[in-house]
Amino acid sequence: MAGPGTSRARLALPILLIAAAIAAVLGVMLGAVPLSPMAILNAIRHADAPDASIVRDLRLPRVALAFVVGGSLSVAGASLQALLRNPLAEPWLLGLSGGASLGAVVAVAIGLPPGWSVAACATIGALAAIALVYRISVVAGRRLDPRILLLAGVVVGAFTAAVTSALLVIADPFTFHSATVWLFGGFGRSSWSLLSHFVLVAIPALLLIGWLARPLDLLALGDETAATLGVGVEGTRRLVIIAASVLTAATVTAAGVIGFVGLVVPHALRGIVGPIHRSLLPAAFVAGGVFTILADMAARTILRPVEIPVGVITALVGVPVFAVLLRRNLR
Repeated sequence: MAGPGTSRARLALPILLIAAAIAAVLGVMLGAVPLSPMAILNAIRHADAPDASIVRDLRLPRVALAFVVGGSLSVAGASLQALLRNPLAEPWLLGLSGGASLGAVVAVAIGLPPGWSVAACATIGALAAIALVYRISVVAGRRLDPRILLLAGVVVGAFTAAVTSALLVIADPFTFHSATVWLFGGFGRSSWSLLSHFVLVAIPALLLIGWLARPLDLLALGDETAATLGVGVEGTRRLVIIAASVLTAATVTAAGVIGFVGLVVPHALRGIVGPIHRSLLPAAFVAGGVFTILADMAARTILRPVEIPVGVITALVGVPVFAVLLRRNLR
């Protein structure tokens, strides 16, 4: 017989999909120029409608990109938390976002063309950052301590931020301003082309993490238990870290650094759908997308016409949640 937790898990995804549809409509409606639902429908149906350019070329790709970026960050956070058995783990706190942003800035500084080359450098930066974090955490042959790993992530993130700032200081003023705005996170550069590039990179990584849902369930019980039940612990760990690094690099390349989505959303969902990753990962993807659409909507409307970086909005929500989780984790 299905228990209350199973019933909640089954209901969560349909409810989240409805919430995503509502958030998407609101995301297209609100902005510097508010639009009615009828105006949006008319713009979608007729290419020569008065608001067609705003809806088709600006807001639809922006909302879609916010959804997939938020969903990817949330799935990356959920997988890292299971891997490290620590609810505080997420791409920004583990230094992945800092490494990816440093890689992207280096690519721009040495004159590589935008697009795939920048994405590749961001991925290399994210992988190098997590490798350094991991190396620091297992120094002197000690076993991996998730708390030391998190501390090492913060240290590496601070170091990469310092190097990134140094590179930007020597750049020309226009590059410095545009790069600084990009690093705070936002969807102002959204386009159908950027969205298609992001999806091409993110889908294989998302499918890989989904395929590893059962090993993640077992790893959450401990390495020895997972190994006893047939999980290749080190192989699974490498695959998850690579997939999370690719997802983080893709989000940084498309929208800059947006922190705390991978911390807040999976933590909130575990109390509703439970810890089983076959249910948690799809729900985390949709909920992360909804959260990021709402954050982008707030960024565009709170101080309209001035646009606040989305990373500022997610940090204002995520920092209090992080403080509460840190307090519980240290007890």
